[in-house]
Amino acid sequence: MKNTLTIARILTWFNLLFWGGFLALMLLSALALQVFAALVGVFVLCAIPLHSYAALQLQRAIRFPNVKLSNHTPVGIRFVGLVALFFGISTTANAFVVLRTPGAMLATMRDNMPNLKQFTEAQLSSALHLLAVAGIVVGLAVVVNVLLNTRLLRWYYLVKRSDNS
Repeated sequence: MKNTLTIARILTWFNLLFWGGFLALMLLSALALQVFAALVGVFVLCAIPLHSYAALQLQRAIRFPNVKLSNHTPVGIRFVGLVALFFGISTTANAFVVLRTPGAMLATMRDNMPNLKQFTEAQLSSALHLLAVAGIVVGLAVVVNVLLNTRLLRWYYLVKRSDNS
């Protein structure tokens, strides 16, 4: 269980820092460009850092048995984790689709972004490939983190129940 806790801690901090920074930039750009519809996306994607925060609380309660777990933390790990799991799976699936059909994505990019005409096909293809791989890594980090912390929550309650018996 110690290895699981270590991996979960690393993934939790990664998700908290990466998605927190990404959402801060997305929020600032939405406010600067006055695209208030993007605020809905920021609000919904906040599930990932919220889940990471709840996971840190759980991991602290596991490492230090005298620390009590809040009543809201299991809900944050289960429900908010379900929303984060959805985004992790959809990010990973979208990245796989981009890897499997890069030609269609490149055509769509060229049609919708006229300023990309100055780049060669090879440059765009390599950038798209890099973004797809990054999407797979980030999506899998969210998925694995949610699953590990759900498992740690179950383990926490099993140990707590056996200590009370």
